[in-house]
Amino acid sequence: MTPTAEKQDVFLSHYTQREQKLAGRGTPWLDRLRQEAIHRYAELGLPTTRREEWKYTNVAPLGRTRFEPAPIPRARPAAKELTSVSGVDLGTPRLVFLNGSFAPELSSLTGLPDGVQVKSMAAVLANGAGVLQDHLGRYAAMDNQPFVALNTAFVNDGAFVEIPAGLVVEQPIHLLFVTTTEGAEVVAHPRTLVVAGAGSQATVIETFLGWGKGIYFSNVVSEIVLGENAVVDHYRVQRENEQAFHIAALQACLNRSSTFTSQNLSLGGALVRTDMNALLDGDGGDCTLNGLYLTRQRQHVDNHTLLDHAKPHGTSRELYKGILSGRSTGVFNGAIKVRQDAQKTDSVQHNKNLLLSRDALINTKPQLEIFADDVRCTHGATIGQLDKDALFYLQARGIKAEQARSLLLYAFAREVVEGVKVERLRDSLYSLLSGYLSMPETHPEEP
Repeated sequence: MTPTAEKQDVFLSHYTQREQKLAGRGTPWLDRLRQEAIHRYAELGLPTTRREEWKYTNVAPLGRTRFEPAPIPRARPAAKELTSVSGVDLGTPRLVFLNGSFAPELSSLTGLPDGVQVKSMAAVLANGAGVLQDHLGRYAAMDNQPFVALNTAFVNDGAFVEIPAGLVVEQPIHLLFVTTTEGAEVVAHPRTLVVAGAGSQATVIETFLGWGKGIYFSNVVSEIVLGENAVVDHYRVQRENEQAFHIAALQACLNRSSTFTSQNLSLGGALVRTDMNALLDGDGGDCTLNGLYLTRQRQHVDNHTLLDHAKPHGTSRELYKGILSGRSTGVFNGAIKVRQDAQKTDSVQHNKNLLLSRDALINTKPQLEIFADDVRCTHGATIGQLDKDALFYLQARGIKAEQARSLLLYAFAREVVEGVKVERLRDSLYSLLSGYLSMPETHPEEP
């Protein structure tokens, strides 16, 4: 039996064991959704590098690890300890999940306006799940995505956020997902669904954090749907531990004249794959997908993005930047698709990378797929090293070599981080960035 087949059997075994215990069991549409998902996963199996979309990301290590379903941890951090570990206290409403399960004692929803629904998905599923039927599993496609299918089959807990039409939520909503192993190799499948009504405005922050050491697998799916004229600012901060597997898919669906902005920061994990997809399914949709990935040692980070323009007069902007050191590897595969009816589309995509060592590697593939004839679309990618002339210029003015390198790296990354509108989060990211830039690995003698 191959490792991939063995791993598939492990997950199917998990499903057999847990199917009857999943929240909302007995709800017909939900049972059908889960059954369709597990059957699809069984058909697809784990992807191999023979598939073009996974050409540079080998998930065979997942097949060699016999994960167990993540239990509710016996040792639970106190709120102050969690703040210390996460490095940020946003002081805003938050839901906290430990190993994929809601932790009410660490959560706080104080300050939310009336009408806003911010709940554990398990609680909504247990109450009949009627509010979810129109949205759950409708956006993140699982036809050709085995990890999305796997997450959908195990959908049990996570975050549900609903913003009523016309309501402006001033405070960011923080969704914090913490994983701890307690000595076992565990897997969790958290799910997020955000529904922003017509004319509403909200900010949503998703943070993924490893608490302690150990091998674990976070298999994450987020669906965000925006009604007409809705505005959603989204931030995604991945800070898993150095042994973690993190595979995630986000699907945003924009309706007429809605605006979606997402900043994706990848700062941890051993093997990370993130699919960030947006469907502009209404006239005049406006979408921004930005990202920053910092890798070192033997980390592998794979970013796949898709900006799918289905209707006319859409605008999209995308900027992904990477700083890679040690023997780390990165992947950027960004696609812009303009369908036949999406005339007057305006889309720009850039991927820029700095390699700080001889052994660091990046595979970048920006691409355009255009079926309309009245569009403005551009894309590009760059791979390089720090400018020696700029380093010499700074050192000639009395700045030490390490400080000069840090200044240039900081300036390179700042373009993405400064787009974070939440001040406390932005300050925290600057602090994390400074910590990364101070590591010896980012200051080799010769790149």
